[in-house]
Amino acid sequence: MTFKPWNLIFCDVVLENANGYEILRTFNAQLKDVSIVLMTGYGSAVGALEATHLGARDYLVKPFFDDDIIKIAAQVERSIGADSDAEATVSRLEAPRQVPPETDLVGRSQLFIDCLKLVGRVAMTELPVLVTGESGTGKEVIANSLHQTSDRSKGNFIAVNCGAIPAELIESELFGHAKGAFTGAERDRAGLWEEAHGGTIFLDEITETTPFFQVKLLRILQQGEIRRVGSNKIIKVDVRVIAATNRNIEEDVEAGRFRQDLMYRLNAVKIEIPPLRKRREDILLLAEHFAEKYKPPDRASVRFSRETCEILLSHRWKGNVRELENVVLHAVSLSDGMIYPNHLPKYLSEPEQSADTPLVSTKNLGDEEESDFFSLAEMQRKYVEQVMQHTGGNKQAAARILQVDRKTISRILSRSG
Repeated sequence: MTFKPWNLIFCDVVLENANGYEILRTFNAQLKDVSIVLMTGYGSAVGALEATHLGARDYLVKPFFDDDIIKIAAQVERSIGADSDAEATVSRLEAPRQVPPETDLVGRSQLFIDCLKLVGRVAMTELPVLVTGESGTGKEVIANSLHQTSDRSKGNFIAVNCGAIPAELIESELFGHAKGAFTGAERDRAGLWEEAHGGTIFLDEITETTPFFQVKLLRILQQGEIRRVGSNKIIKVDVRVIAATNRNIEEDVEAGRFRQDLMYRLNAVKIEIPPLRKRREDILLLAEHFAEKYKPPDRASVRFSRETCEILLSHRWKGNVRELENVVLHAVSLSDGMIYPNHLPKYLSEPEQSADTPLVSTKNLGDEEESDFFSLAEMQRKYVEQVMQHTGGNKQAAARILQVDRKTISRILSRSG
């Protein structure tokens, strides 16, 4: 009797005498053609990054569904015998880096986990990456994670805020200048691009640059060489480029504010970071993380009252993670270990009316009339609709949050047509 070799293995992260990451490393060393899927009931963004970075086919957070397994199996079946896919997998696994303990990669929402899975998959490539997301979502944190888990981790990570450098200075700042190139240029000076040689340069707010500068940037990306301002000498540079913007770059291209050819060059891989209002499962985790980060050394811990948690969860967070960090810093500096609503900035105490506001409050009910209440079926339907809106209509993600199967969600929604 002969046995066919395994093509796909599902492995739990938590095992009795080992863990799934050790199994993943062992199988990658001995059976490079086998696809491994890690499963866990304690999913996290860092776990997703480490799993895919080490070569896992996928990282599933429980509860998952039959459709998830069928989809992965179909992908593996299609990839069997595809030489290019196998070679890409082997090359990615030749020298996997230890995922750094990046403390700000906090979250367990499915949207953020999916984002970090993509980071893990592209980290070991040399592809340019475009990171998009609203202001304050953590684009530089993602870019730094890409660098730290790549072969370039021993090189420099140079972050440049293109929107903060005057247009007439950005070329000299990035590419350097020769002595006498302009008034005040008393000596040759290397730019940030040369400083990033062998490493990574992060161009934040790339859509704030001028068309003139974009032409020069496109040539550098195509040729891998720079020329200092005022010099004719060509300098070869080996730099991976990660760009970021909080604007819709396609709209900027349509409006003529950004070069289309440069967008295509930068957009080899696009990583979109979800806003905090779409990953509400992460709000309290991040708040606890920042509280621990900013608490005084002589304080054992910082906790949040129930009322404070309600306020944090109901706020829209237009400034995203950066706003939350500032709010927690403000509260920790005023509290003595327990954060109450009066320790928060005053604007958070004003209720916001939005689709994301919780349907049910944990506050005590008063003397409401009978007509003020929903039926249980209506309440159930409204809550499912609220979760569906939060997930952008993704029934699978909503089912994971509600801890039910997808058919149950369909049945609840179908009651109202």
